[in-house]
Amino acid sequence: MSAHTHSRRAPVRALLLGSAALLVTGCASVRQDQVGLRASAGKIGDKPAGPGAKLFLPGFQRVITVPSRTVNREVRLDLPSKEGLNIGAEVSILYRIQIEKAAQILREAGEQYEENVILPVFRSAAADVAARFMAKDMHSGERTVIEKAIREQMTSVLGTRGFVIENVLLKQIRLPAGLAEAVEQKLEAEQRSEQMRFILERERQEAERRRIEAEGVRDAQRIISEGLTPLLLDYQSIQAFRELATSGNAKTIITDGKTPFLINPSDAGTTMASDAGPRRTIVEPRRVMPAAPAPASTPSTPQRGRP
Repeated sequence: MSAHTHSRRAPVRALLLGSAALLVTGCASVRQDQVGLRASAGKIGDKPAGPGAKLFLPGFQRVITVPSRTVNREVRLDLPSKEGLNIGAEVSILYRIQIEKAAQILREAGEQYEENVILPVFRSAAADVAARFMAKDMHSGERTVIEKAIREQMTSVLGTRGFVIENVLLKQIRLPAGLAEAVEQKLEAEQRSEQMRFILERERQEAERRRIEAEGVRDAQRIISEGLTPLLLDYQSIQAFRELATSGNAKTIITDGKTPFLINPSDAGTTMASDAGPRRTIVEPRRVMPAAPAPASTPSTPQRGRP
């Protein structure tokens, strides 16, 4: 009985072991950043599968995974410049595939689509664009223009084939030793020239400011001179005499009756101090009349002596 029972259970065990082996070998895992495509007898299915476990028949089917995330492919190559130099460069290509065209990409370019399609298109576009620029431009603000031109040229070729070129980045540029030194010297000269232009513009603005200020002073003086009438000058003289008369300091005033002139007592050689303290002295204005000319002398007539 025991032998008969074992003989009947043997096929069941074999079937179970075969099913377990089939489940292990016929199950593929698709990660979160991937899509899976089932290939049956060499034919790739049209519908991509999302993340998770996917079952297939070993030996007859398989699951091909394709990244759905942005891929960063770094490339090192020599770029030709407009003057005929070879510039070493390290470039990053940021791209992704269109999920709905994943089957088309695998059919047309194969699983090694990066090596078969993307890199050849990139090398051609990079060489074509770099040959339009001077070597020094790759170290200046033209670098962004070069990156944009390469990306646009790659998109024009790969966009219809299911690839999205997000960006092309020139990470490192290696110029020949002599050229690198010449470029640095030229950049330094350009910086000095830009600084000099800034200084000249600043001085030009300062000169303009001074000119405007001088015009303001000139206009103010003209307005003041137009307003100074003889009556106003007489009035200002009277006010000055009044303030001098009420001042507590001793002073000497010499005037022609119109405009006062002040002379310090010490300068005039006059001592105004006394025991009672400082006193105030105002000299009445007076006109100095010119001295009358001396009468002309008449020659004396010699008297004749009488005989």
